[in-house]
Amino acid sequence: MKTALITGASAGIGENFAQELAKQQMNLVLVARSEQKLQSLAQELRSRYNIQVDTIIQDLTAPNAAKTVFDTVNQKGITIDLLINNAGFGGYGDFVEQDGEKQVKIVQLNVLALVDLTHHFLPGMRDRRSGAIINLASTAGFQPMPYFSVYAASKAFVLSFSEALWAENQRYNVKVLAVCPGPTDTSFFQDAKFPEFLAKVAQANNTSKEVVVRESLQALDNNQSTVVPGDIRNHLVANIHRFLPREALTNLWKTILGSGIDKK
Repeated sequence: MKTALITGASAGIGENFAQELAKQQMNLVLVARSEQKLQSLAQELRSRYNIQVDTIIQDLTAPNAAKTVFDTVNQKGITIDLLINNAGFGGYGDFVEQDGEKQVKIVQLNVLALVDLTHHFLPGMRDRRSGAIINLASTAGFQPMPYFSVYAASKAFVLSFSEALWAENQRYNVKVLAVCPGPTDTSFFQDAKFPEFLAKVAQANNTSKEVVVRESLQALDNNQSTVVPGDIRNHLVANIHRFLPREALTNLWKTILGSGIDKK
């Protein structure tokens, strides 16, 4: 039986990946900071699907966090067949006015932890000539986004990094997929402290977690490098950079996202 490791597994898209893969009879290693939520989910999945579910309580922004996760997995004698780098968060607002430590932590989690975990687990997959990695990017990663600058830039990194690894690892029979959701039915916009009216607009056009996970796993089966789950609205956001000059596109997002600065 194969095993998937999922970061940010205690809620949102990560939790739904856990539910879906459990249904497919994959064993799981669930990683998150929230011990109570993680243990509750693990017990539910063990009972319902009769699979092995291990948990690792870990803040991935902590020093050497990826190595700690990797060493724990090895000590348990577990082979990871599918790595899902799902953990991430964002923050809304003028960059200069935001908490500097929080901006750095966005980069640490969305970028550094993802790279570090990938670098730890990918060599074993290449040696076995088998395995897969799903990295959670975003439609925000296709263009600069004023007032959402660090998050969008971090997801641009994830998108570019993942597509490059997809190409590098084809000859090793290892799949790498960048998943680029648009607004999804999670608490993301509240956690990122978007103004209420902007959060409501986004959530009125959201995609369900189930659709994101289902289309992601299908794209992985098809050995795609990138997938934009959901309907035409997400594809428009992901492709609008093809039709507008970068300055015009950036100013468009400044108008859209900047509308919340004086209304917070």
